Amino acid sequence: MTETSSSAAAAEAQTLSSQYAPAEVEAKLYERWVAAGYFEADAKSTKPAYTIVIPPPNVTGSLHLGHAFEHTLIDSLTRRKRMQGYETLWQPGMDHAGIATQNVVERELAKEGLSRHDLGREAFVERVWQWKDESGGKILGQMRRLGDGVDWRRERFTMDEGLSRAVQTIFKNLFDDGLIYRAERIINWCPRCLTAISDIEVEYQDDEGELVSIRYGSGADAIVVATTRAETMLGDTAVAVHPNDERYRHLVGTEIELPLTGRRIPIVADEHVDPEFGTGAVKVTPAHDPNDFEIGRRHDLPSITVLDERAVITAHGPFQGLDRFEARSAIVAALRADGRIVAEKRPYTHSVGHCSRCKTTVEPRQSMQWWVKVGPLAQAAGDAVRDGRVAIHPKEMEARYFGWVDNLHDWCISRQLWWGHRIPVWYGPNGEVVCVGPDDEAPSGEGWHQDHDVLDTWFSSGLWPFSTLGWPEQTADMEKFFPTSVLVTGYDILFFWVARMMMFGLYAMDGTPPFHTIALHGMVRDQFGKKMSKSFGNAVDPLEWMDAYGTDALRFTLARGANPGTDVPIGEDWVQGSRNFCNKVWNATRFALMNGATVEGPLPPAEELSTVDRWILSRLDATVAEVDALYEDYQFAKLTDALFHFAWDEVFDWYVELSKITLQAGGAPAAATRRVLGHVLDVTLRLLHPIIPFVTEALWTALTGGESLVVAEWPQPADRRDPAAEAEVTTLQQVVTEVRRFRGDQGLKPGQKVPARLTLGGTALAAHEAPIRTLARLEPDGEGFAATTSFPIAGALVELDLSGAIDVAAERRRLEKDRGAAEKVKEQCTKKLANEGFLSKASAEVVAKVRGQLETAEADIARIAGQLDRLPKV
Repeated sequence: MTETSSSAAAAEAQTLSSQYAPAEVEAKLYERWVAAGYFEADAKSTKPAYTIVIPPPNVTGSLHLGHAFEHTLIDSLTRRKRMQGYETLWQPGMDHAGIATQNVVERELAKEGLSRHDLGREAFVERVWQWKDESGGKILGQMRRLGDGVDWRRERFTMDEGLSRAVQTIFKNLFDDGLIYRAERIINWCPRCLTAISDIEVEYQDDEGELVSIRYGSGADAIVVATTRAETMLGDTAVAVHPNDERYRHLVGTEIELPLTGRRIPIVADEHVDPEFGTGAVKVTPAHDPNDFEIGRRHDLPSITVLDERAVITAHGPFQGLDRFEARSAIVAALRADGRIVAEKRPYTHSVGHCSRCKTTVEPRQSMQWWVKVGPLAQAAGDAVRDGRVAIHPKEMEARYFGWVDNLHDWCISRQLWWGHRIPVWYGPNGEVVCVGPDDEAPSGEGWHQDHDVLDTWFSSGLWPFSTLGWPEQTADMEKFFPTSVLVTGYDILFFWVARMMMFGLYAMDGTPPFHTIALHGMVRDQFGKKMSKSFGNAVDPLEWMDAYGTDALRFTLARGANPGTDVPIGEDWVQGSRNFCNKVWNATRFALMNGATVEGPLPPAEELSTVDRWILSRLDATVAEVDALYEDYQFAKLTDALFHFAWDEVFDWYVELSKITLQAGGAPAAATRRVLGHVLDVTLRLLHPIIPFVTEALWTALTGGESLVVAEWPQPADRRDPAAEAEVTTLQQVVTEVRRFRGDQGLKPGQKVPARLTLGGTALAAHEAPIRTLARLEPDGEGFAATTSFPIAGALVELDLSGAIDVAAERRRLEKDRGAAEKVKEQCTKKLANEGFLSKASAEVVAKVRGQLETAEADIARIAGQLDRLPKV
């Protein structure tokens, strides 16, 4: 290395501040990346394609830790592939979020004293678009803060013109193929959102309610039924018993009086009834229970709706107009007064469905809705994984996927909203039903009208991997970037979204799946493993952590916890630790630049390099190979951990410190070390870049003068593995570590030097006496040296003179006291574990705790004994 290049490196170091300040770096770097077009994907490129579509965030949403986590993983994958020479597309966009967005705008209208009905449908939809343009999409700006390398030119929205055309096209195709139909069935109804919701939008939780046993009929022919929803009895149209139940066989075919109504209802025999459960008789309310609906269809029972869309009683009589919960209490009271209550159990804990959006108790309700016949679609989605066209990672998640698609019920796709893709079906004055494609002319004239409902949001997002690329047209983007490479998403929406994309993608693309791999990750939780929620008081705004510690620190923390398919605990302390790592990277690179580290010219041949230089190049080669393998297996936690330990432990703590000795000595070895140090940092920064892009970009451009890490080449193993050098330096590390451990045990100050005699002859350590003395703070054995302790390590002998370094007598007394305390704990634990009474009465957790205390005490005793043995004799 020339004196000029050394000066240039030092000058570059001076441009770096003494401390890393993320706020001064991140925004400017990101805007430079975007302006340079680094994230733009070209369909005309001859490079191999690599495509990931963003799981579209809701237009109403803002960045939460789950987004930050998922985007960190996707960004790391796409950044690496871009560096590997792929034409990389990370497709951005947002979901129109039908229910959530309509709720937001309706709340805004309510502040003005208006409802959507005051505006009318067309004006309300215009108002939603206005809100979207003015207030929606907040998360897109936050994605920039996170460093997302998306192609912003391609931003899509599930309600934009192109995607709306795709929705209408696939609806028409499915309709024409008999895979979409309209039917009256029981659906999940939300009385708050005033719309149907799908099975997977219902969250079940244990609620405290009541179980009331009611006597129907009188005398010997009376039957007792039990219910948690007494208000629905007003809609009962039968009582069902099992056909083989001898207790009721004589009553099958007869009628019984329904209390409070005066109506008589039949007793029917149905195999659905479990004769062992309760009284073996169940009330049948076909309009308000899915199982009862099926019983009603089998026995041609009438369906009587007794609850309106807001769950208010509509049945004529004294309960009309009451809310369902008010009616429940009133009806039970009336039955009690009539002597019909046989038993009441309160509280009665049972599983109750709630709307996943507003948490309102869901009401099963008979309604005319549009449905997707999922049988053949789900079969295809299952087969694509079974035959290997699509891989699910981690593989153990396949069972959960199959458990869903193999048992999928028909999907209710209509929603009673105004915001969304309106169902493209028109009804005529004479009962005509016409489905209209995007290029068809809609029927017009007197008596014709379009269906009022819109499609489930998941219907349009199910087309996302190909609608965003221009389908139904066969565009250049479709040709280049479809099928997509990998879908990165949470296991919690495996059924909401992934299964939908698989079904629609395979159908629309004639058996070609929408992606080759499904990489599932877990959910972000707090440091104690608890779900994050505002109601729990443990929710975290990731922007606050990014402001406090930098974006890279947050990204590194999230990636380091990302084991496939498992939840990710995170705490602020961990983000602080990652901030310290980023600072370490900054400081080490700055030191290297100040000391002339360079990337100019080729690396010297191995025979001109020191053992330490050959060791770090060997370890670098191994790390490149390890990180590559882990990326291919989506092992983000392991690869991030590997990078952390290589960078911090091997590069910064060992190689940089060992390099200082060589650099101070000067000459040809120092020049070689400067070149190796530059190369190691160059490659290390490249490896770290996909996870922590900002700090690495700032440092790498200063180190290399290169254009940008975003478009730099991804490292490849360079065939520099050197087992002999690795073994030699490992031995050196053992000696230094053991001496440091001994110093710590004796309470020596870190900078305190101790006279030492090193006998290294005949070992691989003979050439490393200087670095051993420097790193272990050992002085030469001068006149009057008298070894007070010695210990052999790796064939060498280390002798230390501690006579002037510590108060041996005081240290021995301290250690004896500590040993006595440990022996007392050992004695107590041993007695407990020998006591049969204790073992029989104590819980397994308590016994395990005592065993752990015993093991710790025994380890402490052994450790202290070793320390005492090494102390000088007094």
